[in-house]
Amino acid sequence: MSDEKKPAAGPPPLPIPSAQPTAAAPPPPGPPPKPPPKNPGMVTFTVDGKEVVAKPGTNMIEAAKQVGVEIPYYCYHPRLSIAANCRMCLVESSTSPKMVPACQTAITEGMVVKVDTSPKTKEQQRAVMEFLLLNHPVDCSICDQAGECKLQDYYMRYDHKASRLERISNVADGPGMKVLRNKRKVLGPNVVLDQERCVLCTRCVRFMDEVAKEPQLGVFGRGSHERIDVHPQFGELKSNYSGNTVDICPVGALLNRDFRFRARAWFLSAAPSVCTGCSRGCSTFADFMGQDTYRYRPRENEQINKSWMCDQGRHTYKALNKGRVLQSVIGRGADAREAGRAEAVKYAALKLKPLIGGVAVMASPVASNEDLMAGLSFARDVLQAKQVYVGGRPTGEADHFLMTADKNPNRKGLEAIAKGLGLALEPFAKLGAAVDAGSVKALYAIGAEVPDEGFAEKAAKLELFVVQAMNESPVTAQAHVLLPASAHVEDEGTFTQGDGITQRFRRAYPPKADVQPHWKWAVELAKELGGALAWSSSRDVFRQVAPSVPELATFEWDKQAPINTKKGISVAPASADGRPPGWREFGAPRVKGI
Repeated sequence: MSDEKKPAAGPPPLPIPSAQPTAAAPPPPGPPPKPPPKNPGMVTFTVDGKEVVAKPGTNMIEAAKQVGVEIPYYCYHPRLSIAANCRMCLVESSTSPKMVPACQTAITEGMVVKVDTSPKTKEQQRAVMEFLLLNHPVDCSICDQAGECKLQDYYMRYDHKASRLERISNVADGPGMKVLRNKRKVLGPNVVLDQERCVLCTRCVRFMDEVAKEPQLGVFGRGSHERIDVHPQFGELKSNYSGNTVDICPVGALLNRDFRFRARAWFLSAAPSVCTGCSRGCSTFADFMGQDTYRYRPRENEQINKSWMCDQGRHTYKALNKGRVLQSVIGRGADAREAGRAEAVKYAALKLKPLIGGVAVMASPVASNEDLMAGLSFARDVLQAKQVYVGGRPTGEADHFLMTADKNPNRKGLEAIAKGLGLALEPFAKLGAAVDAGSVKALYAIGAEVPDEGFAEKAAKLELFVVQAMNESPVTAQAHVLLPASAHVEDEGTFTQGDGITQRFRRAYPPKADVQPHWKWAVELAKELGGALAWSSSRDVFRQVAPSVPELATFEWDKQAPINTKKGISVAPASADGRPPGWREFGAPRVKGI
């Protein structure tokens, strides 16, 4: 037996690496590839069991409207940035374990959204409504927004429960008491704020910042004492677009000081119209009751004013109600007396007849295309005029957004019609010089608007002055024959604004007293003087004269009528955000002409 020790056992020797690399292990199986879109180039998703096909990037609110599913909201506006702070539009979505704001969330392929079919969504809507109304005053009976308020609409639809807080007068604030704020906070010359009614949707703040480019409003304070107010740097809301904050306010917080406490919304009707304050020609609604206009509101027009209008144009409705020429007048000064339509036409024709060929003609670019077509046709064919002097309002201020310096709504139309009828246009200054020189002794005027206030003194030198006018002025006081002309809301017609876009406006109510359109006065004067004009409506005037005006020949007068309603007086009910019911929540409406 050997005495040698055996070596201790150690770790096995390491394997010698092979010169050739081993094959890479296959990757673990991943998720299955996404199926191709059901409608290439579009997004297909489901809301409340209804399949919707919409453009990529469309948010849930707009997409759901396509199939008639309404998702309620306050802060969302299609022309403003997304705030997603009211939380009224939270819905259930298959792409998120939590509820998502429909205004901020874009649809995705295959997404399933639950709104009316989800108890969780319905409870969320009820809870948000209760939260928004906790401190809200019970002001509906005295609120100007009553009848067109989304708080009222949504309360009846989603909440309909009493507030858990109380308001008792002469009792200090304590547990269970509603928070009191400023009830009549005057923000500026045109807008007053009731801070207790505000739901802090911030639409007004975003509009002033993003659209008007005048960030004068902000949110101040914290918690239940948060409020909308004017930034201390500005002191008050001084903007030519402050009225738009009232239009887009979904509740009764922001109110127009000019319209406040003047009429109930449910007593008003709305006619699609056009602002005549400047050459921009913003599309509007004229809200009226009886034969009085109460306010203008912007009407959507993607080419011209989007959803907005300036405050200066908003206030031009007042000229429709005050200072109107309502009766025909014969004679000047102490000899002036009222007369009926027939007598006034006969008297004017009697005075004009011996002067045919020597009567100067003035036309105002405030008149509609139809009025100018008829009036200038009468001037050319009956009065044998060769040229037309251009009247109109004087030049004013312009701004950075919509308002233009030319305060006449139809200068482009006047220029096109005069050219089409073969009449030369002369500047107004030449008319004043001709009257002073005595070369013009008789004048027929379509509209009494003039750019020079001193023209009234010159008009006193005229031997014959026949005027068709809407409003009284120093110029109309010098007329030998004054014929009352209707405003654009009292007839149907068109304007051609500064960029050459022609728009239709509709009749709101019949003319007052003995008032009638310019075109009708021209037809009656022509008939009395043996002329051949025989039009019976503004539509007839346009259809017969427009083919000779290249700029208007292709305009489809009948098809371009805003809101497809029957002929005659418009009785569409008014609403807060510029659209009748049925259009009021569609963002940019899908109705031709609106």
